[in-house]
Amino acid sequence: MSPRQANTALGLGLGLAAAGAATAAGIAADRLTKSRKKALSTLTPRGSYDHTPDKELVVVATDGVPLHVEVDEPDPVAAHPDHPTVVFSHGYTLSLKSWVLQRRALVQAGYRVVLWDQRSHGQSEHGSRESSTIDQLGRDLHSVIAEAAPEGRLVLVGHSMGGMTVMALAEQFPEIIHERVIAAAFVATSAGGRDMVSLGFGQLIGKLIGRAGPRLLNRLGTRQDWLNSVRHVGRDVEDFIVERYSFASPVSPAAVRYTGDMIFGTPFTVMSDFLPSISDHDKREALSHFRGVETLVVNGMQDLLTPPEHSQEIVRLVPGAEHVVINEAGHIIMLEHPEVITGLILSLVERGLRAAGEGIAIERKPRVRRTVTDLAKRRKVARARGRGRHEAS
Repeated sequence: MSPRQANTALGLGLGLAAAGAATAAGIAADRLTKSRKKALSTLTPRGSYDHTPDKELVVVATDGVPLHVEVDEPDPVAAHPDHPTVVFSHGYTLSLKSWVLQRRALVQAGYRVVLWDQRSHGQSEHGSRESSTIDQLGRDLHSVIAEAAPEGRLVLVGHSMGGMTVMALAEQFPEIIHERVIAAAFVATSAGGRDMVSLGFGQLIGKLIGRAGPRLLNRLGTRQDWLNSVRHVGRDVEDFIVERYSFASPVSPAAVRYTGDMIFGTPFTVMSDFLPSISDHDKREALSHFRGVETLVVNGMQDLLTPPEHSQEIVRLVPGAEHVVINEAGHIIMLEHPEVITGLILSLVERGLRAAGEGIAIERKPRVRRTVTDLAKRRKVARARGRGRHEAS
């Protein structure tokens, strides 16, 4: 097959896939009636997703890329001098905004919070293709900590690619983990050593993305301005894709749009640049540095991108790690089940403080895996659906 024929075949295949997605989205949009949308809007958290940080700063990475960092100071009533700073790292194609609900709760609980946009994401500047690696993200996190949290105890929380970033930090700067980190949370992530680039699109399309993903995304990147200009035309398609691959239970239309704006606000070239490093990611040896650190591993039961088995190596390699699997949960779990994730993180921090204060040998703890169901959300969804049916009748 000639290059031209190959490009034609690829274009035809993508066209068919897009047509199929559009059809599916159209059906989904028809089903998602106005009354149901209005009913599900009650699931939007109080205060929506707006948040004003106490401080914004720019941290310059080791290769000169400016990184956007935000800091929230603790509620003075709940603050305690022994409380650690909690550092959040977000996932692939997201931004620090993905942690908005957790940052609010932690500040109210008396903790200082540091969040940052990984290079080429959110408000951080773009790095080169060569610098778009998990290892460089580990160095970036080190720079952020050195500038925004240079002293005191730390708790590290990473989602998806952000969890990989935390592992890369441990591999390159183990002294940070040994001397300062009292707890770590790995949310919907993987230690690597397996296929990481299917992106939850199923075997057939997943294999295509794995082989042609970077090239395809680069081609889309050449049309980025045009695609951005017509995004509003395909909002139903976009929302369908976001809801399908981000969540596994009903969420408010505001949550879908908020997530979609993060994902599709990430340039296709950036998606392409990071795919090879994500595919090659393997930080299993780095996990040895978390021995003695209170560790939490969280997955969504229905996560199509990093299902629970992707995190089993973390649990196996970190003695005493706790593995929590949440029912009816997808990949963007902190926006889908915010109260559950917030509660797990707060409990983790408290255990870390207690272990550090009492000299508890965490590695001697038995491995624990438990499955959690968000019953409070189930009740909210049931009430919302009941209102929707009532208004539609």
